[in-house]
Amino acid sequence: MRKKFICVLISAVFLSVFCFQTFAAGDVSTAIENTWKAAQTQIKNVVNNVVFPVIDMILAILFFVKLGTAWFEYRKHGQFEFTSPAILFACLIFTLTAPLYIWSIL
Repeated sequence: MRKKFICVLISAVFLSVFCFQTFAAGDVSTAIENTWKAAQTQIKNVVNNVVFPVIDMILAILFFVKLGTAWFEYRKHGQFEFTSPAILFACLIFTLTAPLYIWSIL
């Protein structure tokens, strides 16, 4: 117990000694807004044409795999578990329609 206390105490001392505040020179929010405005179209194109299709493909594969395993479980045990396929289907619909409204939110 004493060793743990000493380790925590030494860590706290090192943390307080080697920490220092840094301040930004100038208006940071304006710089961020200008950077976003400059790169906005490129980011939108990459997200709409690369990121969302990859997520859609992964969710579609997971949905069909889970639907298949649920069907085989139904054939084996007589009870269909629809929760996992329903959640994956809802996520798939959400990501398929996300490019239509996500940029108006952001």
